Amino acid sequence: MKQIKLFLFALALTIMPQAINAQTAANTQANVVEDLDAKYATNLLKPGTDAPDINLKTIDGKQFSLKSLRGKYVVLDFWATWCPDCRKDSPYIMSLYEKFAPKGVEFVGVSFDTKAESWKNGVEKLGIKYTQVSDMKNMRESAVAHTYVIKWIPTVYVISPDGKVVLATVMSDKVGAYLTSVYPDCAE
Repeated sequence: MKQIKLFLFALALTIMPQAINAQTAANTQANVVEDLDAKYATNLLKPGTDAPDINLKTIDGKQFSLKSLRGKYVVLDFWATWCPDCRKDSPYIMSLYEKFAPKGVEFVGVSFDTKAESWKNGVEKLGIKYTQVSDMKNMRESAVAHTYVIKWIPTVYVISPDGKVVLATVMSDKVGAYLTSVYPDCAE
């Protein structure tokens, strides 16, 4: 019996540090994820702010105005094809599009690409199906970036049907959570 107790004690000493280290790593990772908005989204337009209009050309050269989408929720995805984090985030944003567009949510990508060919190829390669607009200026020179206080991409805004900012974040999972709160029947 004494040998069994010693064996169990030794086993516990072996397993506990691994469990504690795994929990510490998980807590650290959660804190890093939570801190991204605190680090990169501090100056974005605040909820309740009127969303400034955007008047830009679409990827196929047509004129686009954000105001034309009044009465609908709008997801504004600020990104660029040269941005690794944007490309990594793109499949998730596309999954949100596939889930919420049938509910009437509009998605608009605002690109900071400066070369039309790269932009078009990137959109095609990533399989992005929603409206894409750009002023063909890099983020630091773009008037829309200044208006929406974009300092980091990807940045995503959700605009309410009455034209107000309801969410501004660099964390697309928050967009998914918000849209699911508005359309709970889309929860998985």
